[in-house]
Amino acid sequence: MTASGDLKTTVISGTVIEYRSIAASDPDAPVLVFLHEGLGCTALWRDFPDQLCGGTGCAGLIYSRAGYGGSDPCDLPRSLDYMEQEAKGMLPALLTHFGIKKFSLIGHSDGASIALIYAGLTQERDPDAVIVLAPHVFCEDISVTGIRAAKQAYEDGDLKAKLYKFHGMNTECAFRGWNDAWLDPGFHSWNIESYLPQIKAPVLAIQGLDDSYGTGAQINAIEDAVSGAFQKQILENCGHNPWAERRDDVTRRSTEFIQQYS
Repeated sequence: MTASGDLKTTVISGTVIEYRSIAASDPDAPVLVFLHEGLGCTALWRDFPDQLCGGTGCAGLIYSRAGYGGSDPCDLPRSLDYMEQEAKGMLPALLTHFGIKKFSLIGHSDGASIALIYAGLTQERDPDAVIVLAPHVFCEDISVTGIRAAKQAYEDGDLKAKLYKFHGMNTECAFRGWNDAWLDPGFHSWNIESYLPQIKAPVLAIQGLDDSYGTGAQINAIEDAVSGAFQKQILENCGHNPWAERRDDVTRRSTEFIQQYS
């Protein structure tokens, strides 16, 4: 597990952002920028970024979005387009802040959606490659069912206590900002497929067959729409956290993909 002493903060666009960086062993390799899931943060990636950066020679940047981990809190309720706002606002500001020009995006769940939106925008800095783990490009019934179950676990079970260890005073921001948005009736129409045809960067999509938050329809929609190279890996005996549940398979395939396109 990553030591908490590795975590730092900086101010970007007036917001305190928690982050962790990993030094490169190959100065010509891109920076891998890690975008966490809806309940994640910098520390919850654990040592997966270290393993992937070590295998590719890349530097790494892992950050907690506002409302998560040790970053500033966010206003609640979140806007239903909060992922689009992150891709258009904080993510490009973060790249500018750290002077990152050559990079690949590694996104999980909400972070995967943010990565796809960013890659589909017209901008100065396009990613070398995009790896999305359990991505969402539209809202499915299975997603809502899974998120309702998470709400029950938070309010009646031990999920809140588990999240507090990583989010502290941001625990309510982290959970309510994600859960309330996805359970809002208006979120049923959330859809980011319009960004996909503009994605020219190579995309690797990884999905667990036992994911309780999404189905292979998400992967099929991405494959059918993106303009650049596309690869996928569908994992048996794997749920919503491929990088944790099938670490070796995900690391190996991701390493090969980054080396192929960097």
